[in-house]
Amino acid sequence: MSGLRAAGGIAKKGGKAKASGFSGIEFHKSKGQHILKNPLVVQSIVDKAGVKSTDVVLEIGPGTGNLTMKLLERAKKVIAVELDPRMVLELQRRVQGTPHQNQLQIIHMDVMKAQLPYFDICVANIPYNISSPLTFKLLAHRPAFRAAVIMYQHEFAMRLVAKPGDPLYSRLSVNTQLLSRVHHLLKVGKNNFRPPPKVDSSVVRIEPRNPPPPINFLEWDGLVRLCFGRKNKTLGAIFRQGNTLALLEQNYAVWQALHKASDGAEVDLVAAVNRMAMDADKAEAAAADGGSDDEMSEDEEAEAAAAGGGGGGSARRRRGKASEGFKEQVLEVLQRHGFLERRAAKMSQDDFLGLLAAFNQAGIHFTS
Repeated sequence: MSGLRAAGGIAKKGGKAKASGFSGIEFHKSKGQHILKNPLVVQSIVDKAGVKSTDVVLEIGPGTGNLTMKLLERAKKVIAVELDPRMVLELQRRVQGTPHQNQLQIIHMDVMKAQLPYFDICVANIPYNISSPLTFKLLAHRPAFRAAVIMYQHEFAMRLVAKPGDPLYSRLSVNTQLLSRVHHLLKVGKNNFRPPPKVDSSVVRIEPRNPPPPINFLEWDGLVRLCFGRKNKTLGAIFRQGNTLALLEQNYAVWQALHKASDGAEVDLVAAVNRMAMDADKAEAAAADGGSDDEMSEDEEAEAAAAGGGGGGSARRRRGKASEGFKEQVLEVLQRHGFLERRAAKMSQDDFLGLLAAFNQAGIHFTS
């Protein structure tokens, strides 16, 4: 597992060179292993985490433990999740015979496969390639933690904190900010690492909203995915798409027949954040290929409209045509609430919540 780690740890990206690490451990640049050499950054991360003497701290990607040792000085307990067996041995060596030996618990496995225990604070220097799924895994964790201080690739961090109108504002931004308060803490230049990685990093503080907003998260995700499919188009244009209207009308019929209630928010949250993570990964891949969020086809828009719906098959196979009455109903909702000419790229979290409430009040849903 490669990725950015704190002093004595690992950072993402790099070539084939090797660098000698602490305690004689070789760090492989080809695996994205770089050493954070600036102790001031390590201390800043600990300070900004706000660790209390009664806290259980979850550390993801501890590396050889320089940050771990600082955390142990402040916390009641540190639970370190580490995949590299060499790092596990080094962590064990560093605490052996010290007053902190009984404060450290090491979980030797892939963090994405681990059942995370209770913790108050998370400190993570994570592999860039799991930034999205790990972020949403943490946000879905129960009981909710107080805060997470995480090192990300700089551009990813900027997408997390982006506001409406910012070019980086995306589904990732609005979904993360729905579930948490997100703050950019500091930028960490690549020259703070040995050898330097190819990109800069940033540290972000995430504070989960507890309790989370009282909404159906699968409905929310279906709406947001649809709107951000072409975030610079007006909502009027998006909701005039034939396939989108057809699938929304199918959902409408099912809801009218079953009189479903939108309860089970905790189950919805887990299912929705998993989808949010996958969506964010797809958006990252599209951006890396020179694309953007503003590239969803009509069929993809239709599938997004049925985001949480059951039944297999692609939107193309289920192509249909909505009734004129239903189309008028959808557009009337947008018109009445002032959303017809709005664009997702400039809509706030409250705007999306208002839009979802308006549709739901009219009996229009984004899950079937």
